[in-house]
Amino acid sequence: MARGRDPLIVGRVIGDVLDPFTRSITLRVTYNNTDVTNGRDLRIAHVANQPRVEIGGDDLRTFYTLVMVDPDAPSPSDPNLREYLHWLVTDIPATTGSSFGREIVCYENPRPWMGIHRFVFVLFSQLGRQTVYAPGWRQNFSTRDFAELYNLGSPVAAVFFNCQRDNGTGGRRML
Repeated sequence: MARGRDPLIVGRVIGDVLDPFTRSITLRVTYNNTDVTNGRDLRIAHVANQPRVEIGGDDLRTFYTLVMVDPDAPSPSDPNLREYLHWLVTDIPATTGSSFGREIVCYENPRPWMGIHRFVFVLFSQLGRQTVYAPGWRQNFSTRDFAELYNLGSPVAAVFFNCQRDNGTGGRRML
């Protein structure tokens, strides 16, 4: 895929949340049998419950950390709470899913009030099982700073979806 057509770049996930990286692991996020694909539109009612997350990989000794953030909080036109942390799971073994990991920050379902928000799942490879502490608050979380603090390096996978309130209309279209 040409660099300019990468949906993470088109959707400004690269830039707003992440630096450029090379995807090396499969990451499958599913809400109610609907796969999350980059730029897909999902309504609040559809994402109310924690998704099923499946992680690829082939080395069973490798562990992963999953972060879910909203870089558009409280609104895309004034994201002064960027990034809002919705979920944080660590110590997820390769070839399994988030339910096998350690939930550090419990899942908070997306509830955007204004505009269309991007919700980003980012997967990092850990150096081994490690101690990760929950941040003191969810707002103004930084995925980049978190990765640096816990020596996670660059992401190995990421995917995002768009969401707006159930009776919302119009706004930005990503793909």
